[in-house]
Amino acid sequence: MKVIYSISLLAILLFAACACRKSATAGNTAASSTIDSTPVKTDVSFWLTKGDQSALLQKQNVALNFSGETNSNPTIEVDPNTTFQSIDGFGYTLTGGSASLINALPTAEKDKLLKELFASTDDAIGVSYVRISIGASDLSAAPFTYNDLADGETDPNLAKFSIDKEQADLIPILKKIVAINPSIKILGSPWSAPVWMKTNKSFIGGSLKPEYYQTYAKYLVKYIQVMKAEGITIDAITPQNEPLHPGNNPSMYMEALDQANFIKTALGPVFKNSGITTKIIVYDHNADKPEYPITILNDAEAKKYIDGSAFHLYAGKISALSEVHNAHPDKGIYFTEQWVGGPGNFAEDLKWHVSTLIIGAPRNWSKNVLEWNLAADQNYNPHTDKGGCTSCLGAITIAPAITRNVAYYVIGHASKFVKPGSIRIASNITNSLENVAFKTPDGKTVLIVCNNNSSNTIFNIKYKGKIVTSNLDKGAVATYVW
Repeated sequence: MKVIYSISLLAILLFAACACRKSATAGNTAASSTIDSTPVKTDVSFWLTKGDQSALLQKQNVALNFSGETNSNPTIEVDPNTTFQSIDGFGYTLTGGSASLINALPTAEKDKLLKELFASTDDAIGVSYVRISIGASDLSAAPFTYNDLADGETDPNLAKFSIDKEQADLIPILKKIVAINPSIKILGSPWSAPVWMKTNKSFIGGSLKPEYYQTYAKYLVKYIQVMKAEGITIDAITPQNEPLHPGNNPSMYMEALDQANFIKTALGPVFKNSGITTKIIVYDHNADKPEYPITILNDAEAKKYIDGSAFHLYAGKISALSEVHNAHPDKGIYFTEQWVGGPGNFAEDLKWHVSTLIIGAPRNWSKNVLEWNLAADQNYNPHTDKGGCTSCLGAITIAPAITRNVAYYVIGHASKFVKPGSIRIASNITNSLENVAFKTPDGKTVLIVCNNNSSNTIFNIKYKGKIVTSNLDKGAVATYVW
């Protein structure tokens, strides 16, 4: 018996060592690997990411079964009868640089990566929303618009409008994405109007001249129509990315009253007369200036053309989204950009981005959450000179091997489970266990939890009078599904 016991103990130790080695290399694999053992019977499925990267969006083989027992653990109670906003999706900005890097991959590798990102299969993260730049962003190799002219030229009839520069990379990648997920929502944001329409004739800064309001509105209509002809539906646009940041390359300054005037005198009427149903979403900048979108929405003539307001969080507090919602509850709230600064700190970035954005933005009425750049190389390229971001870490690094970074898992914890059409439902925050809950279109309940305590925490999930008990390491993130 002692010999048998020793052999059994040795086998257990060897199994544990193998499991540790497998977990330690998880960062080099795609999401949703499952612990290698016979599945247990469980009411609640559970995916985990830890700050030390020993688990990365990994399905846990643990039994979480609801019961009528009680205990003194802190309890997150999920209430499906109290509902909030519907969800449009979770995803990234597919920058021009991202498209170039992905499109340069060998065909088989490219197709595999895009399916991993955008498919709704067990081995994919199911991204359901992407943002793209209308023309170049600062994470394009060089600035451009779709109507660039020689100095001194103008083109009020847009006879020279062309998206040919997008035919090399962006449009081929978008077509592949649409083929994988035909219902993907796409938001377009311009970083600059064509420079001949601007006060300073430069890609950097300057403002849109009022005499070109109608022309620029028609420029955006042509963009939507040409993309539609390519099989790419633009669900929404913002009139200007970061309108209060004129130092980016490219960029354009647009005050709130100017944006309101542009929308009510040009963009809204031109969209309506052209039969364009693409949503108009205002602001698209930091949460420290909620008065910007409120000012626009207070203008009744502008408001009638507007679907909602979009935010970033390089300044301000996520609660500002609720401030705008409360001022105009009939209009949508969107969260459209947040970067991870390279090289980053996986544990701290995971905790902050999930707590503040994946959890915090929906709890403040956002219909989506988008991280910034989908892909960059090992040197954070490509980007524009003199104003482009030089340290924006992509959700993936292509160098040419593919590495999945923290934003991949941040978004994956939501996009894989919370499908478009899901409804946020009530859940309480207790004992630094930040969380948000959803009811999905197929009737599942999803609860995303981040443990912001300094140690492992045991807690309950309560649903319809019954509980399951789980625990999370400090800084760990979990998605529970039942």
